[in-house]
Amino acid sequence: MSAPNPTIAAIATAPGRGGVGVIRLSGKDLLPLAQALSGGKTPKPRAALYTDFLDADGQTIDNGLMLYFAAPASFTGEDVIELQGHGGPVVMDMLLQRCFSLGAKAAEPGEFTKRAFLNNKLDLAQAESVADLIDASSKAAARMALRSLKGAFSQHIHALVDDLVTLRMLVEATLDFPEEDIDFLKAADARGKLQNLQSRLKTVLASAEQGAILREGMNVVLVGAPNVGKSSLLNALAGDDVAIVTDIAGTTRDTVREQITLDGVPVHIIDTAGLRDTDDVVEQIGIQRSQKAVQEADVALILIDPREGINAKTQAILNGLPDGLKKIEIHNKTDLTGDTVEKVSDGLTQTGADTLIRLSAKTGQGLDLLKQALLQEIGWQGESESLFLARSRHLTALHAAEVELENAALCGNDQIELLAEHLRLAQVACSEITGEFTADDLLGVIFSRFCIGK
Repeated sequence: MSAPNPTIAAIATAPGRGGVGVIRLSGKDLLPLAQALSGGKTPKPRAALYTDFLDADGQTIDNGLMLYFAAPASFTGEDVIELQGHGGPVVMDMLLQRCFSLGAKAAEPGEFTKRAFLNNKLDLAQAESVADLIDASSKAAARMALRSLKGAFSQHIHALVDDLVTLRMLVEATLDFPEEDIDFLKAADARGKLQNLQSRLKTVLASAEQGAILREGMNVVLVGAPNVGKSSLLNALAGDDVAIVTDIAGTTRDTVREQITLDGVPVHIIDTAGLRDTDDVVEQIGIQRSQKAVQEADVALILIDPREGINAKTQAILNGLPDGLKKIEIHNKTDLTGDTVEKVSDGLTQTGADTLIRLSAKTGQGLDLLKQALLQEIGWQGESESLFLARSRHLTALHAAEVELENAALCGNDQIELLAEHLRLAQVACSEITGEFTADDLLGVIFSRFCIGK
């Protein structure tokens, strides 16, 4: 960003009508702008000023509270002003246009948080947790996002980086003073320090992987031949009639999506159109969308009518499932077949799934077994205070650091230069998480996904 940064302004509250609307501004030396808006009044830092908000002709646009946060004691590290007025869209837009007329420019998505990061008010992991807190789809996700915002994740990363720096100094001291008789590495137990780093990194990675599950949730597709009960199962899981249920094959002509929460984990369930050959153009489009949903799924629930078993239609569906897709075999309609409601994990399923569940979508018997099985399939171990939300880029960086430490451990005593390089790369990977080493183009991608006003 150019220096000095221009003043930015944006509506910080959600679109639409509301009792209160907030406009946020950030920039340098904002008191003259505040005085122009308030008719000459000078707000005191961190004290609410009740005032009229005036246009260029001195006419009142709205009235409400003006809050002034003087740099550097603000969210962005710059002067920040918040205007709290009435939350009508027209009023908010008039007030925002007045801010533009006084020299402010429209804030880009995430620009307030980006300035907080660039001014060292937040590290990159904390900045991302702002968006995660806003987007949290469950109470558990919100709690974990707040932990990351307060620095829980960053503290673990900084501790790893600090110890990596210490170990690098020991290794590079050996490189710098090869003529010395002192064995720096052995005397300082460098191998022991490396093993300890590996162990702690594995612990952080395990917590991050659990946090990623909580943040991203899982995509579950219901697949099977027409009229095996996919829509009935979706309705049972959702607790509502979100899909039409009839005895007519092809009733579901498009994907139907519903989100539920299991133990705090968001689960996106997709009821696919019955995968079959058809001449119906509309149904063909629905089947194409179903095939795309299957390719993007984490878990497939394969529904089978136990009275028919694996017929040609079901086999064709199984043949089209991507390799590596996790599967749970579902035998529905126990209320009609008389089968025992149960979960079987002996690996002897007809579809190659590790788990078979017999249930009744109509009566709800066996649904708890299915919910537990879904959480087990993605490795969810339950919420704990040690978890923090993590993104895919965090996991990528941690896995990269893990590989570098593994390579470092394989280096012999005559490969000190290689050992030093692996430790350096591990440090770079960890530092990318908090932003010490981050490409500018990556910053642009990260903050562009924030909402306006953040």
